[in-house]
Amino acid sequence: MDWLMQPVLEGLITYDKLLDPALGLSDIARMNDAIAVRQENQRRFEAAARQGQ
Repeated sequence: MDWLMQPVLEGLITYDKLLDPALGLSDIARMNDAIAVRQENQRRFEAAARQGQ
C-alpha cells in the first residue's frame, strides 16, 4: 500500500488519479523511482554538507 500511496504523499499526484485507468502501475513505479532518486540525492547532499563543516 505504501508503494501506491508514495506519489500521493509526495504531492506528485492526487489520490483520485490512482483510480484513473489511464495511470498504470508502470507510471507509479516511475514516480517511486524518481522519489527514491530525489531522497538519495538529498541524503548525499546533507552528508557532504556535514563533512564540509
